[in-house]
Amino acid sequence: MSDQPRASHDTGAPENLVRFMMSGWATPPGTPASSVEGAERFAARRDALSRALPGETLIVPTGHEKIRANDTIYRFRPGTDFYYLTGNLEPDNVLVLVPAADAHSATLYCRPHPGKTDATFFTDRMKGELWVGPRLGLTQTAQRYGIATKPLDALAGDVAGAVAGGRYRVLRGVDPELDAALPPQPARDAELATVLSEMRLIKDEFEVCELRNAIEATHRAFDDVVRALPQAETERTVEGVFNLRARVDGNDTGYSTIAASGPNACTLHWTRNDRSIGENELLLLDAGVEAETLYTADITRTLPVSGSFTPEQRAVYELVLAAQDAAFAQCAPGKDFLDPNRAAMEVLAHGLERLGIISSAQDALRDENQFYKRYSLHNVSHMLGLDVHDCAAARAEAYKLGELRPGMVLTVEPGLYFQLDDLTVPARYRGIGVRVEDDVLITETGVDVLSAAIPRGVEEVEAWVRSARIPA
Repeated sequence: MSDQPRASHDTGAPENLVRFMMSGWATPPGTPASSVEGAERFAARRDALSRALPGETLIVPTGHEKIRANDTIYRFRPGTDFYYLTGNLEPDNVLVLVPAADAHSATLYCRPHPGKTDATFFTDRMKGELWVGPRLGLTQTAQRYGIATKPLDALAGDVAGAVAGGRYRVLRGVDPELDAALPPQPARDAELATVLSEMRLIKDEFEVCELRNAIEATHRAFDDVVRALPQAETERTVEGVFNLRARVDGNDTGYSTIAASGPNACTLHWTRNDRSIGENELLLLDAGVEAETLYTADITRTLPVSGSFTPEQRAVYELVLAAQDAAFAQCAPGKDFLDPNRAAMEVLAHGLERLGIISSAQDALRDENQFYKRYSLHNVSHMLGLDVHDCAAARAEAYKLGELRPGMVLTVEPGLYFQLDDLTVPARYRGIGVRVEDDVLITETGVDVLSAAIPRGVEEVEAWVRSARIPA
């Protein structure tokens, strides 16, 4: 009998069934696994990490599948840094770089694939081949990723010497089991995360191409939503339509889809998506397709459900659009990362004064006040790449307080949000939330708005939405 855990509704496997299941299978063909696309690129990244942190054992896990409810799991998505260094998509694996001469040797620790030589192939519903499909195993993993492999069970013993000598670093917060097994070194471990984040600040030609692909797929998904909008009764329809395209044209959504109608648009990360959509309301859709290579888009459009903005909606929308244009003008190499935000906030503050919402833009913009943030809580930019909020462990001086450099990809997303119960806002604007977000590449000479093909001007957006309301 197998000692693998069973679900409460399972019955056991008698020994006769085990013997029967273990026999009568064709011998695996032993076909070598094809090399992962871009193997040289992943190897170059490992070499760059080796040069950044010489002479130390570096441990980068991918993490495990996570329980959603009882014995069901979320769809696995590999750890960003692990994927960046290997291209490997399977759970549980750990990359270890061990000092060797003037560089490092790389080993992937992964689960062996016993095929049908071990009863777990049919008794283990969490890992068994007949339940979840085959793993690559040691030999095929080495063939596919060009990295030597060892069983996961060998990891603890292999790194014991480095751990005893304190010459190791672990990427924390990804694998709870590994975090518990290896004594933490907060400053040293944090530096590993920082180095990896800063390696990702500048995107190469391949990465930019993948981001373009993700953005193009997101454009198609927005088109799908616009076509479905006349029949969409609730926000959940919008979410479902977008997410279908994400799974068809990519790996998944890059983050939880925000489909916020009416006053829900004033909740910045509204993902419940359970409200009925009103005819003359706005729909704020903040969503992105994640490509098969895990690079994600991050786009927001605010759409008039009827096909026409009301005067009040249009006034707010045009103000946000003007703020975004001002931010675009500051997206250039050598500019401070926060320059686009400063330009956008100045436009928003003066617009809020014109709308009668604040009495003095100049006063609101003072560092000690920042009153405009009541109506625009967030800055306009963050890095974008494998993570929707990419490079999060980078030092402030290299990111938030640093300069824009060619190859950086970031969002530009000003917004205004007037809460229903905000008595500082004239009643006619309350409940209106508008955000317009695009993804941009800093070039040698300025900026390339990667998502420029997605309609954003008032007339463009109205025509886009109306096109779906015209009978075929």
